[in-house]
Amino acid sequence: MEVFSREDWQARAASHAARIDAYVAPHLARREARVKHPVHDFLFTYYAQRPAQLRRWHPGFGVLLEDAAEYASLKGYARLERGVAVTEAYVASQRVLLETLLRLLRATAGRSAHLGCFGMHEWAMVYRLTPEQVRHADWPLRLGPEGTDRVVESHRIACSHFDAYRFFTPAAAPLNALTPRSDDRPDFEQPGCLHANMDLYKHAFRLTPMVPSDLVADCFALAWDIRTLDMRAAPYDLGDLDDGAFSPVRVETPEGKREYAEAQRRFAERAAPLRQRLIAECERLLAPARSPRPA
Repeated sequence: MEVFSREDWQARAASHAARIDAYVAPHLARREARVKHPVHDFLFTYYAQRPAQLRRWHPGFGVLLEDAAEYASLKGYARLERGVAVTEAYVASQRVLLETLLRLLRATAGRSAHLGCFGMHEWAMVYRLTPEQVRHADWPLRLGPEGTDRVVESHRIACSHFDAYRFFTPAAAPLNALTPRSDDRPDFEQPGCLHANMDLYKHAFRLTPMVPSDLVADCFALAWDIRTLDMRAAPYDLGDLDDGAFSPVRVETPEGKREYAEAQRRFAERAAPLRQRLIAECERLLAPARSPRPA
C-alpha cells in the first residue's frame, strides 16, 4: 500500500475541494436564491451525486491514510494497523458493478465514433409539444414549435444512448432508427455520443471511493463542457443567458452541423483517455492485491 501522511492527504483533499468549488459554489448560491440554470444545474440534478459528495476527496483503493479518523466511518473504509483505507472486502462486494461497467466501457471504446447525430436528441425531446410542456419552459424555442418540428422531421434520428432516447416524446420515439434499452447499453453506446461521454462522470462516481478523486473530477470537468455544447445545439433560445455564453450552434444548417461534428470529435478525443483510465481501474479492482486486514 502507498501511504499518505496526514499533511499530504489533507493538501490533496484541499486542492480537490478548491477545484470542485469553482463549479459547486455558484450552483449552491443559485439553489439558495431559487434561481434555475438550464445548463449548469444538469450535472447536479440529473446525476445522483450530491455536491458534498463530489467535493470529498478519496485516494482510491491501495492507499493508506495516516491519522485519518474522519474517514474511518465512510463507506468502504476501515481502520487498519497503520491508518485508514478502502478495504479489499468492500472492493470484492462491488464485483458485479465493476464487471458491468467494464463490459460497457470496453464495448464503447471498441467502436468507431459516430459524429452524424447533430444533437437531434434534444430536438426529439420537444417534438410536437406545446411551449408549456417542454422541459425548460422558461426559455423559448429558437424556431418556435412548428419550426422545431420541421427540423426533427427533416433529419434522420439515430440516437444510440438510452438515457437520451427515453426522454423522446411519444411522437418522436418511433422516428429513431435505433431502439436502445436500459439492459443493452453495451450493444449501442459509441464514443462519439455526447451523453456516453458525459456518463463517464457517472461511472467514475459510482466507483467512489475505490478510484481516486482526480479521475472523478476530470470526468466531471469533461461532462461540464459537453453539457454546454449539448444545450448550445438544443432548440432552446439561450442567447440572453450568462451574457451570451450560450450562443446557438445552429445544427439545422450545414455550417452548424460542421461546427457540432467538429466539437463532438474533440470531445471524443478528450474522453478516450478517461474511458481507458476507468477501464484500467476496473481491471485493477477486479484483481486486487492483498491488503492488510482491518485492525
